[in-house]
Amino acid sequence: MRKRLTDILNQSVERAINSGALKTKNIPLLILEIPRDETKGDFATTVAMTLAPMEKAPPRSIAEVIVNNIEDKENLIDRIEIAGPGYINFFLKKDYWVNTLKNAVSMGDAYGNVDIGGGKSVQVEFLSANPTGPLHIGHGRVAAFGDTLANLLMTAGYNVQKEYYINDVGNQMETLGRSTYIRYKQLFKPDTPFIEDGYKGDYIKDIAQEIAEDAKDRYMHLPEEDAVTFFVEYSKNNILGGIKKDLEDFGVLYDNWFSEKSLHDNGEVDGVLKTLKEKDYLYESDGAQWLRTTLFGDDKDRVVVKSNGHKTYVAPDIAYHHNKFKRGFQSVIDIFGADHHGYELRMRAGIKSLGYSESRLKVILVQFVTLLREGKPVSMSTRAAEFVTLREVLDEVGKDAARFMFLTRRSDSHLDFDLEVVKKESSENPVYYVEYAHARIVNIFKQAEARGIQVPSLEGVDLSILSLHEEIKMMKLIASYPELIEASALSLEPHRITFYLLDLATALHNYYFHHRVITDDMQLTNARLILMQGIMHVLRNALAILGIRAPESM
Repeated sequence: MRKRLTDILNQSVERAINSGALKTKNIPLLILEIPRDETKGDFATTVAMTLAPMEKAPPRSIAEVIVNNIEDKENLIDRIEIAGPGYINFFLKKDYWVNTLKNAVSMGDAYGNVDIGGGKSVQVEFLSANPTGPLHIGHGRVAAFGDTLANLLMTAGYNVQKEYYINDVGNQMETLGRSTYIRYKQLFKPDTPFIEDGYKGDYIKDIAQEIAEDAKDRYMHLPEEDAVTFFVEYSKNNILGGIKKDLEDFGVLYDNWFSEKSLHDNGEVDGVLKTLKEKDYLYESDGAQWLRTTLFGDDKDRVVVKSNGHKTYVAPDIAYHHNKFKRGFQSVIDIFGADHHGYELRMRAGIKSLGYSESRLKVILVQFVTLLREGKPVSMSTRAAEFVTLREVLDEVGKDAARFMFLTRRSDSHLDFDLEVVKKESSENPVYYVEYAHARIVNIFKQAEARGIQVPSLEGVDLSILSLHEEIKMMKLIASYPELIEASALSLEPHRITFYLLDLATALHNYYFHHRVITDDMQLTNARLILMQGIMHVLRNALAILGIRAPESM
């Protein structure tokens, strides 16, 4: 709707310019907003104030010129008011909202699907936590954001692949293997000292115990390096299995799990380094090889091969992105925790050095989470040593509550997650409030069925009798849903959906408390049941994007 009104506005300004009523030669960016005060219209614009300095004329007189040039060929506008210094306020005809309700009901599960993506292939890589320990609550927020963003982009017409990059090469894997090996040795020789930089969580002891139960003291008799090689692989697979299980229970399913080790094994890392050397972007200093990332906007050049011959993570990361683009993705989105703040400049410089446009890469950093219980920080997990695990949160509040709460703030804003709030069965708990709205509508239809009232079809129902302020408000919310999907996808901001759902749930609950859906007037009952259908479809569709169930009872 806003797009159509914007077109009408653009055309009216263009006509005013062509007629000589406006002197400017350029049409400014026209923005339509939904006024907070509903008495000021369904949409409003300040374009007259934007034009005033160019025209050297009062905004109100410019607004009059624009309004006089408006042609509403689609017969959408009920009236236009000029308010204050030059606001242009549009009031739409009720027929428009009624027709949108009909459209939502007829489209059902497809309502809200848009095609701004046009089938463009996008890869969303998110989380990619090192397989050195269980997922913590911060990982949960990144996972919820990445998965929901991918769902949102698919709803907006993009061809999306969700990928997890397994960091299974490097010092962290060596440390993991040695940590588990030492814990294994301590089962047979308790006085064996632990390594200073080892992973100290109890999960390491659990893995060591599991190996000992199966292999007994077999690895006590092997050379240490041979034993550590086994412990690296076993520990990685064990932890990765736990990560996959936690994510599956969290409703996050990846299309592809990509191993960093494969980039080394198939020569892609060496191949990229060779290409960069041929381009003269590599140089040697202090025995190390450096990439001239400062040529491409980085704050300093980066080491890609250390003086000892070991590659830094910059080299495989660039090779990985090269691999992504070779696979045909037109755009790639990397989503990580806030501790990766230095990552974006390096990766942009890396892909530009290979000749790719930096516009094909988007990096999103998700801020940290503070876990609270009744407003107080939750003590750390003993099994994870230094953090609260995602599994602990899932076990306490469940998948739906966790996902919804992780999405109640912008990704770049810090999030406080209060466990007690999300367990309440009240309006204080946002996910309960939204899910209950859907369950409430299902219950209305059950009541209708019990009274012998069939679910009405659109044909033959007079929706024009939906004239209450609350009914019009809910129809307007339904009408705004496709636009919400488009705007959320373009801005990469899925949290907008949670805000919208809370607004829609609030409107539904308030209506329910003040008005009966099933009345003695069958014509009115049928119209209100159609309205309930429209709201139910939108609730279900939006919750599906968030990866949250639409319950039929609470």
